Amino acid sequence: MMSSLREVLEDYLRMRRALGYKLNGPDRLLDRFVTYLEQRGARTVTIENAVAWATQPTGADPGYWGQRLSVVRQFARHLQTLDPTCEVPPTLLLSCRSRRAVPYPYTPHEISALMRAAARLPSPLMAATYSTLLGLLAVSGLRIGEAVGLDRDDADARHGLVRVIDSKFGKSREVPLHDSAMSALDAYGQRRDHLCPQAASEAFFLSTTGTRLHKPNIHRTFSRLKREVGLGPRSQRCRPRLHDLRHRFAVNTLIDWYREGVDVQARLPLLSTYMGHVEPRDTYWYLSATPELLGLVARRLEPTIAQAAG
Repeated sequence: MMSSLREVLEDYLRMRRALGYKLNGPDRLLDRFVTYLEQRGARTVTIENAVAWATQPTGADPGYWGQRLSVVRQFARHLQTLDPTCEVPPTLLLSCRSRRAVPYPYTPHEISALMRAAARLPSPLMAATYSTLLGLLAVSGLRIGEAVGLDRDDADARHGLVRVIDSKFGKSREVPLHDSAMSALDAYGQRRDHLCPQAASEAFFLSTTGTRLHKPNIHRTFSRLKREVGLGPRSQRCRPRLHDLRHRFAVNTLIDWYREGVDVQARLPLLSTYMGHVEPRDTYWYLSATPELLGLVARRLEPTIAQAAG
């Protein structure tokens, strides 16, 4: 029989999803938290058991502890409306935030090396899938979840774009791609259908079992590819991640615009829309992300600064 806490959790998650929240991650954390409470016979949330669970991964970044407690805090606020004995952890408790990772600056050579290594994976379908997936991430700026979520009909060769449906924050958009990228996707589709004619999923990118790819498996395979080509961290905060391919796309787009002499400020909303950002500030962050971009911005501002000084 389900505990009352678990029933409340399922109602809470159902309500949040109905409001448009994806909850990929928080749902798993809350499931583990409720399991933790059940194993200890706890009937409600207290500050003590919330902090004890949040800090369970000993040696973890304090920012991660804070993230875990934040997820519990939101659930506790909901639970308190049903159970007055529930305690909501104070906002400032474990409020230390982890520092943002420094994006890894992939070179064209490194991306090509990763794609070649992927093409040598032992399974022909795995090789085709991962080499094409890496290429798409590098040239499109898609999030990994968006690429994995693509269905076959979302790759529109006729109009030269892919459709990202119900992505982060419930947003959908169309992402135009270069003809060469669309040709690569088409070639992969033919190879995929030849190797797996009876797939168990409508997903565009298939696993060796004919199902949609799972992120944990993708990250494990990516770690394997990094080791093979010799990619390692540049510092503790600068480690090659899949997400950094998205960063590289945004930065290169901005660098090209500055070199072309166009009004970057006017074009930034276009890049925000293309990348699926909710707030323009999410795109502005890329302006301070690399020394090369900062240098281009500074040179663009030099005449304005000189005029103001004069």
